[in-house]
Amino acid sequence: MTSSSLIYFEISMVLFSSIAMAADHIVGDEKGWTVDINYIQWAQDKVFHVGDNLVFNYDNSKHNVFKVNGTLFQKCAFPPQNEALSTGKDIIQLKTEGNKWYICGKDNHCAARQMKLAINVLEEGAPSPSSSAHSLVSTIFGVLILAIIAILENII
Repeated sequence: MTSSSLIYFEISMVLFSSIAMAADHIVGDEKGWTVDINYIQWAQDKVFHVGDNLVFNYDNSKHNVFKVNGTLFQKCAFPPQNEALSTGKDIIQLKTEGNKWYICGKDNHCAARQMKLAINVLEEGAPSPSSSAHSLVSTIFGVLILAIIAILENII
């Protein structure tokens, strides 16, 4: 590998490791948006940023999704039915930072079956609890790649 190729590769690795990409958060993971899942607990180990997407997968004959405020969330009260998301695969882009609340407006799913989600959205690029660990891993990975390239150059 020539020195110009090496420099190009090093720069690419640094840029690649620092690119922040929007994440898709599948609500409820493989179970999706359904009854009897603790979505508050599900969200606890997740970090949501402006630009990320919430993906609600569900049976639209049994469930829907309402974006509500904190008061409606606490009361499990929902807006008019025409404001419901109901495709069965609803994608909500998180456009602003702050607290966000979502509930199911079918039957008694919110109050009796805990079909409700509350999250906090951080500004785009804001450090998250895992970002320092990610930075450390990226740095170690970059150093490791450079060491491998240096070894290979000496062998070849």
